[in-house]
Amino acid sequence: MVKHAYEYIVVGCGGLGSAATYRLAREAGGEVLALEQFRLGHDNGASQDHSRIIRLSYHDPAYTALTPHTYAAWGEVEEESGVQLVVKTGGLDLAAPDDESIGNYAAAMTAAGFPYEELSAAEAMRRWPQWRLDDGDRVLYQADAGLVDARKANAAHVALARARGATVLDNTPVREINAHDAGVEVVTDDAIFQADTVVVAADAWTNQVLASVGFSMPLTITQEQVTFWATPHLRQFAPDRFPIWIWHGEDYYGFPVYGEVATKAGIDVGGQVVTTESRTFEKDRAANERLVAFLEHRLPGYTGPELYTKSCLYTMPPDRNFTIDFVPGQPRILVAQGAAHAYKFAALIGKILADLAVRGETRYPIDAFSATRVALSDPAYELALHM
Repeated sequence: MVKHAYEYIVVGCGGLGSAATYRLAREAGGEVLALEQFRLGHDNGASQDHSRIIRLSYHDPAYTALTPHTYAAWGEVEEESGVQLVVKTGGLDLAAPDDESIGNYAAAMTAAGFPYEELSAAEAMRRWPQWRLDDGDRVLYQADAGLVDARKANAAHVALARARGATVLDNTPVREINAHDAGVEVVTDDAIFQADTVVVAADAWTNQVLASVGFSMPLTITQEQVTFWATPHLRQFAPDRFPIWIWHGEDYYGFPVYGEVATKAGIDVGGQVVTTESRTFEKDRAANERLVAFLEHRLPGYTGPELYTKSCLYTMPPDRNFTIDFVPGQPRILVAQGAAHAYKFAALIGKILADLAVRGETRYPIDAFSATRVALSDPAYELALHM
């Protein structure tokens, strides 16, 4: 029988919510309840699929300050679960000669002391002959990059949380949250739960969940997609021969063969603006054709018969930065929003949320992710969704 009063309630069991549930269960065992509006492992949000990029390389010191801790956090989950979640393949950041982002990435990694290599186009093609690069194209290689298996990681976090006594209920949407002096009331269709502290990790549904406490974030939601191809050149694109990659400026990214017997690629922020109600699961054929044209030019052999195209939601504040903070004016309610690039950090963000919920502070640097920053409070803040 489910009880109705807990120390901690987590709303949302995607990447961030499942990680927070696990980390809170390590602290409080059976005093943790997690509520997921859909079935566990659903395809409606942003945390499904086999693979997400994980990397030390980043454009901003706010993120490079966290990336080493991210690998350590995933290592802890792997150690306790016995399930491999991170596969290191190395990672390539590539761009045309006039793109400035490569310099930003190099500077951030240099400042953080991360090892990387800057290669000419010819050098890169000697090492990875799968690529067709032009003279002057810019290439950075970082050996520690790779992928994290999102489907396995969410399931591992939930399983480990349950093993430590947490209750996880799926198909249980939260209709309302009400804060009062003694705690927080969480209203679902079947029950009203009480908590000392609530963590909201509802991503595209963040504003709906927090509407009753008078807080909302300026969020842009887009419908994105990835495509898998049954390439006939499997060995050429295997994880031990082909790194994860990001082509900056045009925002293409891709993976070696993993999860499916197929390659996988997509376009970052390449889709249409939608709402949680208006989104569809239909293929964007124009975006797919643009992606295939790039791949056939730059990575001949990467494509082949299309296995399938799968959609997901990107949910982004105007500055495309995370939000990890207490809701302003609500010292018992935390909000975590991943800006459509947080999965690689999920294990660490769960740890940070548990720190904040249990102790009111964390040792990890998260000032840049404040819920009161200008990007969230100034209606005139200019959208900067491309990283």
